[in-house]
Amino acid sequence: MSEQGKVSASASTAAPTPGSDTYKGWLFKWTNYLKGYQRRWFVLSNGLLSYYRSVDLCFVKICAQGTDRTQAEMAHTCRGTINLATAHIDTEDACNIVLSSGGRTYHLKASTEVERQRWVTALELAKAKAIRMMNDQSDDSGDEEPTSQGGRSELQGTLKILVSKLDDLSTCNDLIAKHGAALQRSLSELEGLKVPVEGGEKIKAVNERATLFRITSNAMINACRDFLELAETHSRRWQRALQYEREQRTHLEETIEQLAKQHNSLERAWREAPTLASAAPRAPAASKGRSERLHKEEASDEDEDTEFFDAMEDSPAFITVTSTDSTEHRRSQSNLSGAGGGQSTDWNQDDYMSPSCNDVSGKKLQPRRQRRTQVPDKPNYSLNLWSIMKNCIGKELSKIPMPVNFNEPLSMLQRLTEDLEYHELLDKAARCDSSLEQMCLVAAFSISSYSTTVHRTAKPFNPLLGETYELDGREEFGYRSLCEQVSHHPPAAAHHVISQRGWTLWQEITIASKFRGKYLSIMPLGAIHLQFHSSGNQYVWRKVTSTVHNIIVGKLWIDQSGDIEIVNHKTKETCQLKFSPYSYFSRDVPRKVTGVVADSGGQAHYVLSGTWDDKIESAKVVHSSRGGSGSEGKQKTVYQTLSPKLLWKKYPLPENAENMYYFSALALTLNEQEDGVGLTDSRLRPDQKLMEEGRWDEANSEKQRLEEKQRAVRRRREAEASDAVDEGKEYEGYQPLWFHQRRDSVTGDTNFVYKGGYWEAKERQDWSMCPNIF
Repeated sequence: MSEQGKVSASASTAAPTPGSDTYKGWLFKWTNYLKGYQRRWFVLSNGLLSYYRSVDLCFVKICAQGTDRTQAEMAHTCRGTINLATAHIDTEDACNIVLSSGGRTYHLKASTEVERQRWVTALELAKAKAIRMMNDQSDDSGDEEPTSQGGRSELQGTLKILVSKLDDLSTCNDLIAKHGAALQRSLSELEGLKVPVEGGEKIKAVNERATLFRITSNAMINACRDFLELAETHSRRWQRALQYEREQRTHLEETIEQLAKQHNSLERAWREAPTLASAAPRAPAASKGRSERLHKEEASDEDEDTEFFDAMEDSPAFITVTSTDSTEHRRSQSNLSGAGGGQSTDWNQDDYMSPSCNDVSGKKLQPRRQRRTQVPDKPNYSLNLWSIMKNCIGKELSKIPMPVNFNEPLSMLQRLTEDLEYHELLDKAARCDSSLEQMCLVAAFSISSYSTTVHRTAKPFNPLLGETYELDGREEFGYRSLCEQVSHHPPAAAHHVISQRGWTLWQEITIASKFRGKYLSIMPLGAIHLQFHSSGNQYVWRKVTSTVHNIIVGKLWIDQSGDIEIVNHKTKETCQLKFSPYSYFSRDVPRKVTGVVADSGGQAHYVLSGTWDDKIESAKVVHSSRGGSGSEGKQKTVYQTLSPKLLWKKYPLPENAENMYYFSALALTLNEQEDGVGLTDSRLRPDQKLMEEGRWDEANSEKQRLEEKQRAVRRRREAEASDAVDEGKEYEGYQPLWFHQRRDSVTGDTNFVYKGGYWEAKERQDWSMCPNIF
């Protein structure tokens, strides 16, 4: 369970500077989801961070004079303590601080960035001091291995001398013990003598042994003196070296603190001038999209309830360097700067690809039919818990439907069809003679399917079993698309598209999701297949994980992360794409995508870069080499490339899109009523249509009716299966109407593929085989 807190300035308890031994102040600490943030008094002293429910003003006055609270008082009011020597300090966003040590975690939240930075600095300095104190108390704190070869040799020689001196001391110790025992025996014998003559001989023997003992003792004393002198000499040298390292570390800490303050000031200055980004001479669509992102990020920073997902920064495994060609007047630039780097060619300039990719073969596109450009504005209904739960009072748990408040007026089948918004990339790829250039366009198409999700936080309607959706764009776009819900548990949809311009696409997608407290992970399972008719190239890839953040508290936002491998099963060429997870502290552009297109032997030919919500560029590789090691010790590949060329750019959103569920131009037309569609088409779904019209209460009632009707059909089907088992008959179960399961000859996977008959039935307008699901 996460815990969070917030710093607040107090007029009567002014906190000292972060460099002092004690630092204290008010914080709001997250306790649980019922109580939320709670105000607590935090005290940082002697490497320990403790917090209390309140602070006595008298104690504040005493502490200000330098007197500490007694141990009994501390134990009476202290609510928790973390030892900073073993703690990990992290920052989630502009105001959050995360402290973790062992199984204990404090999530603290400052009221301002300045206060947060003060606490972070104080905590880091206190942690460094606690680690130094712990190391000083350790017996082997000075036995660090020197970094240089000369220092290592010097230390080995010193150790040999010290070992030799210790051996001398051990030998002298043995001799002293031996001669001391003999002297003791001689003295004992001297005491028992009665004859004076014998006494003289014994006394002589005692003197001899005493002389030997004195010589041995002197040798031992000299050996000890040599050992001490040598130890003192090297001890002084080691002390000076240790002092130097401590001073260097202190200097480094001060430098890092100054850099953090400067970084904080630059961030504030950048946020205060959001219009600078749109001042550059860019296309109107690019300026609009970028300003939208700036506005979103600025609003998120100011919203203290927004929690960012702080993913670990994973740097790419390669570096690109743009080659300079004076004959073509190409200037050097970095290809991995993403959407904001360098000058790239315009969207309609196609000199980058081979002429075959740009040949339209004399075909003229049919003028597009006039379609609607807007839907009714989304009602301004609040999404509080009571507005949802009031519809569920007195109902059985299994009969409670999810209200349409969380939905957008499109089904999951229509969202799948939205993947075709940039179908012209595939039209262009079908005309390519080079399979590597074709791979670049296929990769851009796979990335473009995520461009509409950046603001689409509402979930689509779950299709009913047997529900279909068609998009007959043969005259306008040259393709026909058909989706069908082929399974309900688990929910699975099959999709088939055939284009007159030389390609066929099919996929079966099953959605798996995991709720992880603060965010929801949506993992599409299943492969996407794409085949080009003329070349026979068949490409296969899978989708990445989508993450919806701030499910419980804060503003919802979506991120895409993971890896995509696109494989041409005919030529064995591959494209490795990496969707970098969003990190507030990353220096990269948000929503970054990088990729490398390689041949069957693994030789890179193209490098892709950009963002999944804006544009993708490709650069042809002219030379590759192994570079230096990265932060994790992995050796990176350096690609020298030509100037990047634009493969794909996102269309601007329609006007007033923020009030129309952030629908794209294609999404606005998907639920438009058409004549002659199948009786199970999503356009005919009543609850979805009512929601689009803004009649949400009626839509909730209709949605509950449809789901109860589907449950009744499932219960009847289960009863028929039970009866068939009792009678010893075989029960086939539900079979989709337009798709059937087949094993793919290329990948070997079994999935649902189109079996034909739908478009023929549409021409005949014979829908007698369709079930009544609405």
